[in-house]
Amino acid sequence: MDVPVLNMKGDEVSMLTIDESALGGTINPGLIKQAYVRYHANRRQGSSRTKSRGMISGSTKKIYKQKGTGRARHGSKRVVQMRGGGVAFAKTRTHADFCQDMPKKMRRKANRNALLAKLIDGEVKVIDSLIMDTPKTRSFVDFLQAIGVDRNALIALSSKESKKGNVRLSSRNVEAVSTIRACDLNCFEMLNNRYLVIAKEDLEAWLTGPSSQIDKTAKTNPMGAAGGNV
Repeated sequence: MDVPVLNMKGDEVSMLTIDESALGGTINPGLIKQAYVRYHANRRQGSSRTKSRGMISGSTKKIYKQKGTGRARHGSKRVVQMRGGGVAFAKTRTHADFCQDMPKKMRRKANRNALLAKLIDGEVKVIDSLIMDTPKTRSFVDFLQAIGVDRNALIALSSKESKKGNVRLSSRNVEAVSTIRACDLNCFEMLNNRYLVIAKEDLEAWLTGPSSQIDKTAKTNPMGAAGGNV
């Protein structure tokens, strides 16, 4: 598969050849969904809580007298049927764990397969050099328009501060644009955004880095300091 490489002005300067078989060959929707659900579940904090009537602050004084009003009998305002009162069967657990596990090899296959899906749909914008001299939002918006990004986009940044600093600062005020380190690229972030914008150097490093270990070597001889957990 040949992918056009653009410059910051949107002009095609070269072509990048990517081996589809290294990304799974064909799209595996079941695998991608399983990985997506796993990434989504692992983002949950598990700290959702509600207050019982005993946790609500306020007076326990009887609202009005028991008889003679023609209304229902009521005591405290903190009971569950009153607005602002407690919640019946309130959530009181200290922590709820929603984490799901998935073998590293399967995660990496899903991530690479998600990239293949984006490539097939033409939603990956490969840039020859994703560097900005000064942090300027207007320049970054013009850059997105030049490369044809008209929907929400994920910007994959270099791990080098000298390359990513100005790009990150320029993109943080742009609506519907999110950033991620190129080495942390995963199917959850890719599928949550229409376009993926990444530098040619960073894409090649991701393709040949720890994410390329989708066999037994991922465990026996991992690449990188910690072997990569994506």
